[in-house]
Amino acid sequence: MNINRRHGTIAFFITLGACLTVVAVVLNVSWIHINGRRLALDILSVVLFSIIIAGITINTIFLVREIRRNERQDSFLNAVTHELKTPIASIRLYLETLQRHNSVDDAQRQKFYSIMRSDTDRLLGTVEQVLKAGELGQRRRDQHSARIELHPLVAECVGTVARRHKLPAEAIELAPVPGDVRIFVLGNLEDLRTATLNLLDNAVKYSPGGVHIRCRVDIEHYTWAVLSITDTGVGLQPRELKRVFKRFYRVTSNDLVKIKGTGLGLFLVRTIVQQHGGEIRASSDGPGKGTTMTVQLPLAVGDGRAQKAMPA
Repeated sequence: MNINRRHGTIAFFITLGACLTVVAVVLNVSWIHINGRRLALDILSVVLFSIIIAGITINTIFLVREIRRNERQDSFLNAVTHELKTPIASIRLYLETLQRHNSVDDAQRQKFYSIMRSDTDRLLGTVEQVLKAGELGQRRRDQHSARIELHPLVAECVGTVARRHKLPAEAIELAPVPGDVRIFVLGNLEDLRTATLNLLDNAVKYSPGGVHIRCRVDIEHYTWAVLSITDTGVGLQPRELKRVFKRFYRVTSNDLVKIKGTGLGLFLVRTIVQQHGGEIRASSDGPGKGTTMTVQLPLAVGDGRAQKAMPA
């Protein structure tokens, strides 16, 4: 109901802008026709006409953008509400069960504890993601900058995500760096860990038919450290390749309705990468054909430049 109302509002403002533009054109043509012999008035009318058209166009664009932004914010609030309410309700249910039924055996009790711990992690993850989105906007780019070796960091994140989602070892593959080169970047360790975890979580989440993720760390043009994460999941349409990095944006599809999220994950990744002087891009051959996320970060120079791995 709300979506139909918003679409109707957008259509109304677009129609209104078009009608006002037509009226402005008619009035301008009439003015020129009536005062055709007055050159100064003709010039003035053209200038005023251009200003009116520009004003109408800008006004319509901003109105439509504001409506779409409000729509994304509403979707975000609904998603966050669900992500907060669901684990809280689950934890409450299991606590009440444990409180009311003293006859629960130890095995069942341990199962309840495990579920509640999982729900607590989910709840904490949602809260941390929202807080992180606000924190990154106020952080200086060079704050807490350190020399970080990229491949071990990605390996650590791969292990974390595999344990979190209870995946077999072969579900996420991390290729060795060609030539055993050690690749270093300068940045905030926790932020880069957050970005990598979000990319891996996203790849797992949007692979409902089975998780098969390939990760690779390499050097490009002797100046960039490149991390690529490729999945075989739902894929993206061409128009979504840039939109997925916007705040609150979520891919809309009937097949993806049950996929949980707040629409902040890839926005956080893009913000972190940009604060480290890098870039991120998404590529996909289309729906159902998987997605590749490619992160480029400046190679550390001086003591942090790429080095050969030392023998153990």
